[in-house]
Amino acid sequence: MAKWRRSLAHGFWALDRVMGGQEAPTRLQRQVARHPIAAGFCVAAPFAVLFLLLSPEAGPGEYLIAALFGLSLWLVFGLTAAAERLRQRRLRRLGIWDGS
Repeated sequence: MAKWRRSLAHGFWALDRVMGGQEAPTRLQRQVARHPIAAGFCVAAPFAVLFLLLSPEAGPGEYLIAALFGLSLWLVFGLTAAAERLRQRRLRRLGIWDGS
């Protein structure tokens, strides 16, 4: 099991290098990495409200769908921000970026 997990991590970091992950993060990336939950919420809440506003009739089912849609967006963007935090931690550990 450990080999499988290690190979998955090596694959992730190889993909990160190909996509430019060895560069220093921008100011926005640093801010998002500091607050991943808030970043996910700031993206998900407007989309959930927009989904409710664009629905033809606002019944109980529509509220549930909008909440699930917002929750799924929050989860995706929050996990992306958490991955950015891991990337920044790795850059510091490798000495590529000093954290400023």
